[in-house]
Amino acid sequence: MRSRGDRGCGPERTDERFMDTPREIELKLECTGPDLAALGAHPLLQGQADGAASEPKLLAATYFDTADGALREADLTLRVRRTGEAFVQTVKAGSGAAGLFDRAEWESPVAGEAPEPAAFADTPVADLLAKAEAPDLAAQFRTVVMRSVRPVTYGASRIAATLDEGRVETDRGDAPLCELELELESGDPADLFALAQALAETVPLRIGVLSKSARGFALRDGKAARPSKSDMAPLPKDATGGEAFRHIALGCLRHLRLNEDVWGHARDPEALHQMRVALRRLRTALWLFRPMLAGDARAATLGDEIKRVTEPFGRARNLDVFLETTLPDEIARRPDEPGLAGLRERLETERDRAHDAVGAILTSPEWRSLLLDLLAWIEAGPWREGVGKLRDAPARDLATEVLERLRRRIAKRGRHIERLDPEARHRVRIAGKKLRYGAEFFAGLYGGRKARRRHKAFAAALSDLQDHLGGLNDLATAHAVMAGLADASGPASDALDGQALFAAGLATADSEAQADELLAGAAEAHGTLADLKPFWR
Repeated sequence: MRSRGDRGCGPERTDERFMDTPREIELKLECTGPDLAALGAHPLLQGQADGAASEPKLLAATYFDTADGALREADLTLRVRRTGEAFVQTVKAGSGAAGLFDRAEWESPVAGEAPEPAAFADTPVADLLAKAEAPDLAAQFRTVVMRSVRPVTYGASRIAATLDEGRVETDRGDAPLCELELELESGDPADLFALAQALAETVPLRIGVLSKSARGFALRDGKAARPSKSDMAPLPKDATGGEAFRHIALGCLRHLRLNEDVWGHARDPEALHQMRVALRRLRTALWLFRPMLAGDARAATLGDEIKRVTEPFGRARNLDVFLETTLPDEIARRPDEPGLAGLRERLETERDRAHDAVGAILTSPEWRSLLLDLLAWIEAGPWREGVGKLRDAPARDLATEVLERLRRRIAKRGRHIERLDPEARHRVRIAGKKLRYGAEFFAGLYGGRKARRRHKAFAAALSDLQDHLGGLNDLATAHAVMAGLADASGPASDALDGQALFAAGLATADSEAQADELLAGAAEAHGTLADLKPFWR
């Protein structure tokens, strides 16, 4: 594969231990079993490159780790795969972010299903186990897949398309595996994404964010169906602007996709919340890096496009919050109020409608295409071409400037915050979100004990400010929800009865009573934040 440095962004950072190690670089996409069968018959995957498609092979792999998960903690994977009568032991280092997986890989033939220390003697596994308190390896789970590989020529590139269909088997149950992996063997990375987009026009493909090993561990640990917060690794201190943006954007995309899958299975309100967090973080990253991305016209529109497509997410989340927090609190305060039950029933109907709207978006071709376009732009967009002053300079330079600008904006706009009108407070809240996410994104660029101590205090004060401003925003949202119900002009079946309407008024009044306390807390938090020394100085 041609280095991404050939597109002007410099080669990606690689652990020096792995510089001369064979690397596995692939784009992972997911679909259902029937869609994978349709994909197998797609004209673009019928072996236009030299060589014929491989005969399907049954692959059975067992994944190993220590009892305390030392390998997984170190981002290492150890498996033994059986193909026919042959066994191959593989060690992989590193993990994927969203779609694109770039990992060091060591493979050796072995005699059977058990790992052989001699075969991983020259890999990081040997060093790790030598220092581990409990170095014994044990099987964790298995995967069984039927694999076929198609050589493809697309554009000016040679691509290996691998179709895997099978399952993950764990002690806690099994889960299906249906994946398409596109590996760029030679040529232009843009062709890899162009092929994926062409295939996605007829087959609903989604960006994959979990390796088979990560999927197996999540299933084994009971975490596969749980919402997840961002687990983005800190930026290295010497990251360039381009490396920092790519790392952050892919981390946001991974966070989004993990929770999209969870919400799709169970409509978990927390998964929807985490999706919205991931989207806000992504749009914030586009805003923070605006100076670096200024020459790329696509960068200027992506944030707006994401906001437009996902606008219905906000109403669904507002109803989730009201039904799970605001209304239960009101029922606890007024257990004998008869109209609250009717109010809850009506709101649950409204939430079902809002969730249906979210589901329609997440299953639409427009949504899948948007995420693929976004991934392609992050990995191979015009912003990566040529020479970029900010892109190739230390990320710390850009981070320091943008964090300082946001801090001054909040200090100025937030003066006498208790006297501001709701719109002005909202602007302070939005600036605070940008600063909060920026502080999280860029924390790793500022090493040293003093910087870490200052960051901890700064993050706590900023979180406190955001909590109070968020509470005020929730009051405004609750008022809007109630006003919308009270003003309903639809059919009679949609209108609130008298008791429920009265209860809605009580809920609005009770929530408004908290406003003074929240305003006082916001003013105090703003003062604390203004007095703190920034961690980036």
